[in-house]
Amino acid sequence: NFPVGGVRSEQNRRERLLFFLERITMASICELPDSNATGPEIEGLLARTTTIAVVGLSPKTDRDSYRVSKYLQEHGFRIIPVNPQAEEILGEKVYASLRDITEPIDIVDIFRKPEAIGPIVEDAIAVNAKAIWMQEGIVNNAAAERAREAGLTVVMDRCILKEHASLAARR
Repeated sequence: NFPVGGVRSEQNRRERLLFFLERITMASICELPDSNATGPEIEGLLARTTTIAVVGLSPKTDRDSYRVSKYLQEHGFRIIPVNPQAEEILGEKVYASLRDITEPIDIVDIFRKPEAIGPIVEDAIAVNAKAIWMQEGIVNNAAAERAREAGLTVVMDRCILKEHASLAARR
């Protein structure tokens, strides 16, 4: 039962919190991928990729976007940072948006909140990117479906560093 009473003790607050947490399902907290690229599709995508535009790449060295991009760069990928707040990251010129990039893009790797994915996908389609990669914890099924309809490969809720390292370890 829902805890009620006049003065709330620490125990009462805990019971109240547990009451609400028990009623929240994982699906209401985060979206899960409806479908995703398969292991062989990911392997093929990474094998064909040379250029990765990283949307949300931070200049802060303690951020996942920086560490992942640095790893990719060290493993031979051309990184194109996309961040309207910076000028240079990892020795590369930073672009304010995907639409400002003039060279071909293989993968658009996204480090942004799920609600920001839709416009990024539209930009990726506009610049003829070949794939969208949403990092771990990032899922937007509607945007993913739009990307697939436009012919892009879609990877959601997976870390490109972990996928690449796993493939490299098997070779």
